[in-house]
Amino acid sequence: MPSPPTGAARTPDRPSVDAGPPRAARTPRAALAELLTGNRRFVSGRPVHGHDVTAAAAVASGDQQPYAVLLGCIDSRVPLEAIFDQTFGSICVIRTGGHVLDRAVRGSIEYVVAQLGVTLVMVLGHERCGAVAATVDSVLTGRRPDGDLGYLVERITPAVTEAGPHDPAVHPLAVRRHVRRTVRALRADDMLAGPVAAGGVDVVGALYDLDTGEVTLLDDGA
Repeated sequence: MPSPPTGAARTPDRPSVDAGPPRAARTPRAALAELLTGNRRFVSGRPVHGHDVTAAAAVASGDQQPYAVLLGCIDSRVPLEAIFDQTFGSICVIRTGGHVLDRAVRGSIEYVVAQLGVTLVMVLGHERCGAVAATVDSVLTGRRPDGDLGYLVERITPAVTEAGPHDPAVHPLAVRRHVRRTVRALRADDMLAGPVAAGGVDVVGALYDLDTGEVTLLDDGA
């Protein structure tokens, strides 16, 4: 994105913001539409939500009413509130290396769905993921990393194996397979399967492009 011209400072034009449907009327489809609309604002360079202390204080004065929970990677280039142009109180965010699921992550998602009424769970992967790269290297060399990094690699390995570790495109293929595997695992979660089957909650997979900033939904394919 080009830098703004030098000279007198001016306030950039900002589009009007639709606050979205009332909290009680939120559906998985509406929640997903809000996220993707925010991503389009982000990509266009016209975000509307300033992350300032005034906004934080305003939200802190009442109960939180998020409409989505996002599970993403810890990569510093993928700040989830920013890339979806979301302000305080709008989304819950969980980040682990390679968006790996564990009991704490599952319990957190179960909590926000059951207790906060969140209707959308998004699993967001991204290109050039370091956790996936470490897993590809581990599979190819047969060396498991020490410590709990080995746990992350262990959890991502099935996606690398399915993608084919010797395939020249193994990294992007494994990223997509790992997202889809995570989505399937969450849809089958004991506490989420019922609401998902009833249509009150949805779990979707998506991919963030580090170069363009765009988020693309993934289908349920392999």
